[in-house]
Order: sequence, then structure tokens, then C-alpha cells
Amino acid sequence: MNRTQVTPADIPWYLWVLLCLVLLIQSTWLFVHAGRKGQRRWFWGLWGLIQVPMPIIVYLIWSKWLRKEER
Repeated sequence: MNRTQVTPADIPWYLWVLLCLVLLIQSTWLFVHAGRKGQRRWFWGLWGLIQVPMPIIVYLIWSKWLRKEER
């Protein structure tokens, strides 16, 4: 039988640790940076814990380009 579906149990433990570290670092950076800019730091920090890399991409677009147009 050919198994093509990967389950979470098939992923090595060190990749889980790496994923957790990346999510924690991303979330912390978003929380701190958004706090300095005054932009809903809890929202960005919590969203950064859920997935990677979409929150940081959206935040950079939001804080760099869209916020400049509002000023």
C-alpha cells in the first residue's frame, strides 16, 4: 500500500520545535512593533501565533504602505 498522506505524527519532533520557535518569534516581534506604532498590538500578536508567514506580510503591508496613505 502506498501512503501519500502525511499525519502530524509523521513529522519529526525537531520540526515541531522549530515551528513553535518561529511562531513565537514572529508573534513577539509583531506585538512589540505594533505596540510602538500604536496599532492593535494584541490582535497582531495573537494572529502571529496562529500561522506563518501571512500575519507578518499583512502587517508590513498595513504598517508601511497603507498607513502612509492615511496620514
